[in-house]
Amino acid sequence: MPETWKGACEEMDDAARKKAIEEFTLDGLHILLAEDNDVNAEIAMEIMEMEGAVLERACDGIEAVRMFEENPENGYDAILMDIQMPNMTGWEASAAIRKLERADADIPIFAMSANAFVEDKRHSMEVGMDGHISKPVDYREVRRMMGEALLKRGESEV
Repeated sequence: MPETWKGACEEMDDAARKKAIEEFTLDGLHILLAEDNDVNAEIAMEIMEMEGAVLERACDGIEAVRMFEENPENGYDAILMDIQMPNMTGWEASAAIRKLERADADIPIFAMSANAFVEDKRHSMEVGMDGHISKPVDYREVRRMMGEALLKRGESEV
């Protein structure tokens, strides 16, 4: 979470929240990217790293859960999770992360999928994801969704 938001979240009115989300950047965020497709992963990492994010990649759901578990609490700010991956789907990995006995198991997790059907988006929410991003990914939308989720998380932690 951006340092400037810590402690200030509870003091924000609606206009200030909207402005904070509009001005939100990925600079300094640590993001776990779970994506089995090399091309998709390379594009995502390049775009978000240009904005200052630090990314680590998992190639499937099992690896994503393992990396999250092995990382110190609050080591990641958010997770971008492809839905259709080998070994363990993004939905299964998200549900597994939510069940962990860790203070940061409520980390913002966003589904990324070529499937933009209402049922897919609904299922993403049912397994505890914070949003569903359709491919091809609009990274302005990723930034907006992360900003909203991190602001909301910051308000609940204050």
